[in-house]
Formats: sequence, structure tokens, C-alpha cells
Amino acid sequence: MSGTNNEHVPSSNDLRHEDYVMEMPQSGERIRGRDRMREFQESYSSNAIPPVGLSVRRVLVKDGLWIVEGNIGYDGGLVFDVVQILELRDGKMWRDRWYFAEPFEAPEWRARWFERVVDTCGREDFIE
Repeated sequence: MSGTNNEHVPSSNDLRHEDYVMEMPQSGERIRGRDRMREFQESYSSNAIPPVGLSVRRVLVKDGLWIVEGNIGYDGGLVFDVVQILELRDGKMWRDRWYFAEPFEAPEWRARWFERVVDTCGREDFIE
């Protein structure tokens, strides 16, 4: 297949419900409306350091509820675990909540009960 026709590929804004709300509870931020989200995304590259990658670990779907787990990496080797909770309405993203967690070493005293988990999500792809 030579070339790609993108005219039938919806933009991320087209996938959002007009009453879309995105929240990041850890920073206490909320965006209301898909147009405001588009404006934020358009200004993001000139105001923030964009991530260098996103790896998806798993996606759970049930009755209009999507839960996405993965890793998001930034320059300098900073990598966070990320969880996104999406609710759909009329087949579009309606509520969108993001949680970010920086990994940490488990305390040695717990090793007796826990096994070490090897992250297969591509975290090493972001670490310099």
C-alpha cells in the first residue's frame, strides 16, 4: 500500500464528547469542554516539555468504561506509571481522569511476602 489517506481518520478532538471533562486529581486541575482541551493541546508544545513516549501495559473495557495502564517517559530518564480512567457517552470520551506515580524501591522488610514484578511495559525504553 503506497501512502496513507488520513481524511477518514478522526482527530482526537472528534473523539471527545462536547461535554468532555479531563481531570488530573494529583495537581488539582480540570479542563471542561472539548474545545478547551484542543486549545490546551495546541499550546502544550510551546509551554511544556512533551513526553518522549507512552507505553501501554493493559487496557480494561466494560460498558463504556476504559481503564488504561502504562508508562509515560520524559527527557532525562524520568518515567512515571500512568493510569487513565475514561468514561464514554454516545460513543465518545466524556470523562477522562489521569493519575501519575513515580516508581520507588520497595522496602526490604516486605520481600518475605512479595515477589518482584518485572515491568514488561517498556520502561527501559525511556531510561537513558
